[in-house]
Amino acid sequence: MNDLILYLKKRAESVNTELDTVLPPSTERPTRLHEAMRYSVFAGGKRLRPVLCIAACEACGGTVEQAIHAACALELLHTYTLIHDDLPAMDDDTLRRGRPTCHIAFDEATAILAGDALLTQAFEVLALHPQAGGLALELARAAGSRGVIGGQAEDLNAEGQIPDAELVEYIHRNKTAALIRAACVMGGLCADVSVQTLEKLAEYGENLGLAFQIVDDLLDESGTVEELGKDIGSDMANGKMTWVTVHGADAARARAQELTDTSCAAADSLPDGATLKALALQMVSRKS
Repeated sequence: MNDLILYLKKRAESVNTELDTVLPPSTERPTRLHEAMRYSVFAGGKRLRPVLCIAACEACGGTVEQAIHAACALELLHTYTLIHDDLPAMDDDTLRRGRPTCHIAFDEATAILAGDALLTQAFEVLALHPQAGGLALELARAAGSRGVIGGQAEDLNAEGQIPDAELVEYIHRNKTAALIRAACVMGGLCADVSVQTLEKLAEYGENLGLAFQIVDDLLDESGTVEELGKDIGSDMANGKMTWVTVHGADAARARAQELTDTSCAAADSLPDGATLKALALQMVSRKS
């Protein structure tokens, strides 16, 4: 466990260093917009998606340097989704990563523009990568109406509806699992692996993403603001459809473990999937 913690810390530091380089400085006009972008990107967080991208690349014989730009693009895009999800017209949250959300710290218009700018910046960063075409395609598919945005749309539409197993599966696969899956596949693309290996990375990421969201649903009911760094109980307050509301807490825990086991099996099939396997096991047992 200590080795994994050290690994996560070192890879997150590498990502943060590169993010600081690719983001415009807060002193550059428009200063308020750039300040808001940096405020949200550097608010903390696990850096799960970029670290998964790097770990997937390394699991296939690649290096941090090969994956770092793709990793940064993932974090920029992920931060954009968080800024927009928190908006009053969406989930209307006031806390993110332990401090006021972007629209609270700045204003709603600035938050919208900051999200737009981070989304655009993600693809600018990818455009400089040798595998730019494949990476951009993977990220765009995961982020669009057939991925994250589609999941968010259905999540909003489902508020207050009778819990439905098929719908909650769709929401989780798109709103959460799609980007985590893409992070793993993009790591493989950076290492220039075979189609068969990409399929194993996709299997790993898809199942990990679903398990991650189920654990999130459980933590939203049992965690604390201090542990999670965000408002708790907001899913229930907003009438959100979650694995817990559909299946109950015990079944949700069992499903998260089943999905994690499948992820671990996929990691075992990779040339050096030990770190990915350890990450999956850590994700299912996390408290924040």
